[in-house]
Amino acid sequence: MKNKRKQIKKDKQDKPVTLGDLLNEQLTKQLKDVKQDLKAKEEAELKVEEEKRKEEKRLREKNKSFEELLNENPLNWKEYK
Repeated sequence: MKNKRKQIKKDKQDKPVTLGDLLNEQLTKQLKDVKQDLKAKEEAELKVEEEKRKEEKRLREKNKSFEELLNENPLNWKEYK
């Protein structure tokens, strides 16, 4: 009998106390919801930023001069003269 009591106490002591154990379920749920909302907002901001970068790149490519396009081309045009 005493052996079982000691064993139960040891099992409870081995498991560390977590923040979720200390907080009530409603508060934990609210914190998780806030975390999800922040993550969604961050993903939306990243998506908008990526679209903005793509548009800027597209405009730069569109406005390049013939000389810039020719200089970027990897072919050696002197071979074709």
